[in-house]
Amino acid sequence: MDRWTLREFEAEARARLEPAHYDYFAGGAGDEVTVRANETAFGRLGLLPRVLRGAAKLQTDVTLLGSRAAMPVLVAPTAFHRLADPEGERATARAAAAAETIMIVSMAATVAVEDVAAAAPGAELWFQLYVQPDLAFTEKLVRRAEAAGCKALVVTVDSPVLGMRERDLRNGFNDLPEHLCCENLRDGARGDRVRPVVMAPELSWEHIDLLREMTALPIALKGVTHPADARLAVDHGASAIMVSNHGGRQLDTVPATIDLLPEIVEAVGGAVPVLLDGGVRRGTDVLKALALGAAAVAVGRPVIWGLAADGERGVTRVLGLLRAEVEHALMLCGCASIHELEPGLVRRPC
Repeated sequence: MDRWTLREFEAEARARLEPAHYDYFAGGAGDEVTVRANETAFGRLGLLPRVLRGAAKLQTDVTLLGSRAAMPVLVAPTAFHRLADPEGERATARAAAAAETIMIVSMAATVAVEDVAAAAPGAELWFQLYVQPDLAFTEKLVRRAEAAGCKALVVTVDSPVLGMRERDLRNGFNDLPEHLCCENLRDGARGDRVRPVVMAPELSWEHIDLLREMTALPIALKGVTHPADARLAVDHGASAIMVSNHGGRQLDTVPATIDLLPEIVEAVGGAVPVLLDGGVRRGTDVLKALALGAAAVAVGRPVIWGLAADGERGVTRVLGLLRAEVEHALMLCGCASIHELEPGLVRRPC
């Protein structure tokens, strides 16, 4: 079947995945209010295009934290890609490299970061990190990311505990099948056993300071939703901020990220780039986020749907669809460059 929209990819992925695995990827916390809000909030925003501006040649590339992407759409960190396809994160990395965009490799990947890098030479990779209570092991993870060629750390800061994901509870889904594991959590010092991902309720700004001393890599903080925290992030040396509610998987009823974005952008005042994830399903969603101040967006679930539907080719198609939609919408908005997008192009309902 020809798949022309990301929602069609989701429908095909749902048909192919084990029901519990689909629920793991699709589900969120509580009543999933935030999951739904992330998508529907984009629909409440309108685009008010300009005309007669001569946008025959388009510019969509962006440079972030020393990495170039041909479009302002990154691959967000998501766990367990081998639940969707045997090649897992290897396939995703190859598709991201073909699309000339950045892939943020999850700490909870089912392929080790070194193997992800080897599968896609030249790929622009960042590494997502949950700070572990064992800081020595956290430093080992950072060193592995550096050695694998990752160009930035993306530190998830919204997860002192895991969200209450009721679909997973109902399905009894609390672990990977025996043939899979979080490969980045193998601990060679302990007989190659695989450590669990441990959430850290004690996580604080002091840990960000420690990471800043631990590595020269740029550090982006993922999961910032409050303007006061955005200002603190800059004060503590963050190189970028990702406005994220974890795709609705942590605290339910957190507002949609696109609704939170303008206040975060204002709080940061241009000091660092602001990224956004959550609910992006169309090229028009990308333009709305950029017009409201985001430097780029990241997509998670759509990548999984492409991977489950058709492996590497599916992810390539998903990223290609988004790029084509971004270019089409950019031209219809009368803009030759993503850098011409500005808040006046976005209208909220009266």
